Amino acid sequence: MARASRHPPTTILLVRHGLTPTTGRLLPGRKPGLHLSDDGRKQAEAAAARIGKLKRVSAIYASPLELDVGRWTGERLDRVSKRPEWSTVQRHPSGFRFPDGESFMEMQARMTDTLGRLVERHRGGVIVAVSHADPIKAALAHALGMHLDLFQRLAIAPGSITTIAYAGGPPMVLGVNALADGLGA
Repeated sequence: MARASRHPPTTILLVRHGLTPTTGRLLPGRKPGLHLSDDGRKQAEAAAARIGKLKRVSAIYASPLELDVGRWTGERLDRVSKRPEWSTVQRHPSGFRFPDGESFMEMQARMTDTLGRLVERHRGGVIVAVSHADPIKAALAHALGMHLDLFQRLAIAPGSITTIAYAGGPPMVLGVNALADGLGA
């Protein structure tokens, strides 16, 4: 039998940003100045409308920081996917560090540490955290107790919402990759 928490669960809605002109084509990394496309704005509006139906939201956070891909920043995905290192990125990301960038392990630790601080700050609340695909997949893998090397198997579509509840024990994944039309990508 699960032990009862003194606090109601803290729920985090992890929202992936909408489409940008580079989504699926380039590795933007931490390059500044990237904005949503017209379709991306529609996706963001649809996610906001769904969230707006909730009775209360304690806080909204947005992270401009994606995975620091170092020298791969701005590279085309079709080019980097031909590099020998790409196999490691896909099959053993826990053992990969981007040249002059960070590792997937560091990114996962950064993301889970941040979520832990948000849970402490907003006990029993509902938090919206807008982020990027890989950080959301890394946080989701952690919540599922899944090794980071398997996180590439998770799909997080632009404009989707992934819901995780924290109540003192292991996190509870309530929903993954939910879109406005009710279909995951």
